[in-house]
Amino acid sequence: MRLCRPLVAVLGGLALALTTTGSALAADGTFTWVGPKGEPYAIDSPPQYKCLDMAQEARGAHNATKKPLVTFTQKKCHGAATRLAPGKSAPSGARFASIVFNPR
Repeated sequence: MRLCRPLVAVLGGLALALTTTGSALAADGTFTWVGPKGEPYAIDSPPQYKCLDMAQEARGAHNATKKPLVTFTQKKCHGAATRLAPGKSAPSGARFASIVFNPR
């Protein structure tokens, strides 16, 4: 029984370390935008530093994450860039084709 307690403490510490590491790589919060036919879309805790291409029409970006983001007019994070601070929104008609959260 005494041998199990240290093992449980180590495993509990490892689980805590893994959960805090995972959230450190995400932009905590929600990113929302408007897609085809005016339908709303959202991503919770999107990954940081990674360029994400939009699969469909996307416009009206709203950054409700805790990190800045940049939208781009072309895929692969190319084209005209628009930076949005946490809590800010792009104009409702501003289209984008890719995005990166907490750019380097």
